[in-house]
Amino acid sequence: MAKTPAQRIKKHGAKAVVPEHTLPPVINPTTRRSPEKAQSNSKLIVIAGVVASLFLFWYLHLLTLNQMTQLSGGLAMPDSLIGGFSQDYVAQLRAAMDESARGQLNYVHKTAGTLFPLIFGFSWLLLIGTNVARKSWRWALWAAPLLFAVAHLWSNVAIDSMLATETPDAGQVALASGVTIASWVLFLISLLCGVAAVFLGRKNAKQP
Repeated sequence: MAKTPAQRIKKHGAKAVVPEHTLPPVINPTTRRSPEKAQSNSKLIVIAGVVASLFLFWYLHLLTLNQMTQLSGGLAMPDSLIGGFSQDYVAQLRAAMDESARGQLNYVHKTAGTLFPLIFGFSWLLLIGTNVARKSWRWALWAAPLLFAVAHLWSNVAIDSMLATETPDAGQVALASGVTIASWVLFLISLLCGVAAVFLGRKNAKQP
């Protein structure tokens, strides 16, 4: 049986021959996560989110809601009216849309109408967070996409409730119109915040 280094030293003293021991090499050193790699991964996620947001915007506002006009006698859906809508317009729209058409609009609100603000808001939070280093600036720019997501989801519920009522009153129409206008305004502000975040990110990258 081979003796341990301690037993050899005890028996032979300074003349003992002790084999050298080396630590095993690091397993797969290429798996170390560098800051550059982490930043690259975050940028890929942001790009994917921006692309998904653009697709959902096109699908919701430019395709689906535009096609819904075929069920309303050519009248635009309330979601598409940036400047809001009046009680008379709602009465005309409700008279032109039957229960099935209103049900289809409700389904659109529950699917693409819900996915778009959530994915857009999440993507813009990442876009701003990866480009803006100063905490105060980040929170200021984050406000717009967060409020946009809330306003857009709220407008979905307000419009569906308004159209489900046989004779919607002025308060219902004013609420639905107000949150729809707020949603569009916050969407445009969010786009500007995204551009500002990219500009700040490039400015910080150029600094030594």
